[in-house]
Amino acid sequence: MAKKSFSERMERFTEWRKAHLTNQQFMLLLSVPTGFLGGLAAILIKTSTHGIRSLLLSIKFEHSDILYFIYPAIGILLTLCFCKFILRKEIGHGIPGILYAIKKKKGEVSQHSMWSTIVASALTVGFGGSVGLEGPSVSTGASIGANLARWLKLEYKQVVMLIGMGGAAALASIFQAPMTGIFFALEVLMIDLSLGSLIPIICASFTAILTSYFFLGQAVEYTAIINEGFIPANALYYIGLGIFVGFISAYFLRVTFSMEKRFKRIGSPWTRFLIGATLLGILIFLFPALYGEGYDAINSALKGDYSSIYGSTLFEGLKGHDWSILVLLAAIILLKAFATALTFGAGGVGGTFAPALFIGAFSGLLFALTVNYLGGDLDPAKFALVGMSGLIAGMLHAPLTGIFLIAEITDGYKLIVPLMIVSALSYFVNRIFFKHSVYTNAVAEHGVEVTHNKDVSILTMMTINGLIETNFSKVKRGSTLGDLIPIISSSRRNIFPVVDKDGTFCGHVLFDDIRSVMFDQTLYDHPIEEFTVIPEYLIQPEDPMETIVKKFQVSGKYNIPVIENGKYLGYISRANVFSTYRKTLSDISED
Repeated sequence: MAKKSFSERMERFTEWRKAHLTNQQFMLLLSVPTGFLGGLAAILIKTSTHGIRSLLLSIKFEHSDILYFIYPAIGILLTLCFCKFILRKEIGHGIPGILYAIKKKKGEVSQHSMWSTIVASALTVGFGGSVGLEGPSVSTGASIGANLARWLKLEYKQVVMLIGMGGAAALASIFQAPMTGIFFALEVLMIDLSLGSLIPIICASFTAILTSYFFLGQAVEYTAIINEGFIPANALYYIGLGIFVGFISAYFLRVTFSMEKRFKRIGSPWTRFLIGATLLGILIFLFPALYGEGYDAINSALKGDYSSIYGSTLFEGLKGHDWSILVLLAAIILLKAFATALTFGAGGVGGTFAPALFIGAFSGLLFALTVNYLGGDLDPAKFALVGMSGLIAGMLHAPLTGIFLIAEITDGYKLIVPLMIVSALSYFVNRIFFKHSVYTNAVAEHGVEVTHNKDVSILTMMTINGLIETNFSKVKRGSTLGDLIPIISSSRRNIFPVVDKDGTFCGHVLFDDIRSVMFDQTLYDHPIEEFTVIPEYLIQPEDPMETIVKKFQVSGKYNIPVIENGKYLGYISRANVFSTYRKTLSDISED
């Protein structure tokens, strides 16, 4: 008896599953392996990166500080070689790539994304690239969920659910913060958290947490202990901090977006590497706190130890001068944005989550120490923690993620009120300057709108190619009304596009316009141009669906021609747009 193929076995399994399990039950069952694999991916990224970092930093000699200049370049070079010669593909953007796949590719993600990002980000960050591991962890977890859904031949709504489970699990695992993973899926991955989808994501998150506890124990990223909660008298200071970090988050996005555009203008990846790695090495050599994720520098600063800011550098002689701490903190905050952008521009792979936390912590410290320098009495550690929440809210446009991340990883629920104040204000300030977050901007540049507005989201997922109707009978330019009559008799449509011999659109004849004269044989020798009208509205193939819908609303027309470079392609009907919208809504909505 011949062995059954994998696809045959999957078809048999699908039949059995549909007969015995509801979609919600099946998603609940899948949440456990998805949570485990997503959590395990985050652990692999974290442990491999820290292992590389520990090994490199154990190398000591008389002038070992020069290694801060060399290591990041080696890591990025190894990443480039891995992508070019081993993977032979571009890894691309992590979370933006996942968002694009959800909106435009029905959740389809390359299989190599389940492991390639682990290798590339470990090399980049382990050798000191000034980026983070959270973005690669989330994209890896989401890729695992997407490919698991593809192997199981699931529907689109289930694919999106598994992407959300994998992404939430990875973030929950790397921080050991389950609520953060859930809110990240809601705010950043745009998963529609109905009750039916909330429970599987919760299960995936706590499965990932248990996986992380089993392999790592209760590993705390930040060691700050909050002994005293919110002091109402400091409310104005927290309002000031919220506005301050909002501007800082906008500054980070401005630097990141502008540097990305500059590097894209450089054609050769090796030239980008030489420029980016050299400048990055100089920054890290001068400010060792910019090396890698920067968690050690943050933890030292939270304890009041600012030695990592000075380091064994040109600034070591400034220790003991209070003003020097403020100046160096400000310099590190401003330069971290460039260090992150240079890492990406040179070819490194990583995320912006850790840089957001780094800048947020140092912004909070700078704010509190400046107030204290002027005679105030603030706890710098508390303001650093709250500042981290504010940067996440501003840069990622994810205030709930910022609030619960800091509350969970620092046991900082005592600070829930200032976390809410700062996150809300930072988000508001950033949105004044930027419509898109650090993640959604790259997707928006490809013409895809990522939003919580369900109408806009559904229109983004619709493609124009599937809407063009071509069963309209064409009339050649130069024909007569008499030539049109037999065409009308054999057509089921009431619009007749007029085209010349090379397919250029010249207008169309509307049946309603000639109804009263079509039987007047004295007019049959009149040129068709006498009855042709040029439509006021045309659709281009590159028009976003939101624009197409607005054209229907403004024009009041039921059919609008689609033209590309002057050539006639077909028509899009209002009815077809509406029916496709309803089908897409059904595909993504919970049962």
